[in-house]
This record gives sequence, C-alpha cells and structure tokens, in this order.
Amino acid sequence: QVQLVESGGGLAQAGGSLRLSCAASGSIFRIDAMGWYRQAPGKQRELVATITSGGSTTYADSVKGRFSISGLNAKNTAFLQMNSLKPEDTAVYYCIGKFGGVTYWGRGTQVTVSS
Repeated sequence: QVQLVESGGGLAQAGGSLRLSCAASGSIFRIDAMGWYRQAPGKQRELVATITSGGSTTYADSVKGRFSISGLNAKNTAFLQMNSLKPEDTAVYYCIGKFGGVTYWGRGTQVTVSS
C-alpha cells in the first residue's frame, strides 16, 4: 500500500501563488508517475498536471504557463507551483500517483482563490 498526503492548500488572492506538495510513503518499489487533479463544486474532476519518472510533464490547457509540476526526487514527493491564480482555480486538489502499475489517490487539499 502507498499513502499520498497533500499539503500547501489554502486561501490566495487572484494573481497570487500557492505551492502544493504531495508526499508518498509506504511500499514504494517503483514510481511510474505522479500528478494532480482538481474538482470544483458541481463539476467533474479534471486533470491538472502530471510528471513521469522520466521527467515528462503534461498540463491542462487552462493552467499552461501558470502552473508547474516538479519532483519525484529521492524523497518521493511531487510539487505543484501555482502562479497567477484565478478564482476559477478554486477547487479541491487531489494528488494521484502510479506506483508499480497501481494507482493511488490522496484525500485532497482545498485551494480557494478570491477575486
């Protein structure tokens, strides 16, 4: 089993920044990829960004140029740097990780952006 714990959420003003962290622990034999999804009230969960063990990254069009994903270092942690935040970025952000072919989810962290 692998546990994912998110941190760094909170309240920010429009135009501000937040940095999310996701720490993986447990029976980790191989990290395939990690990433972030988000879910706003009344909306479906959507992909925000992913990073593979090889360092390849993908981003949702809505966050390209504003968000940056990094990590997967020896500490099994991924980061999401969020800049130029907009009120529409308000959501619960969930960390997702694929380890040895098995996918795990974190419990989520709330991000609220005020206008």
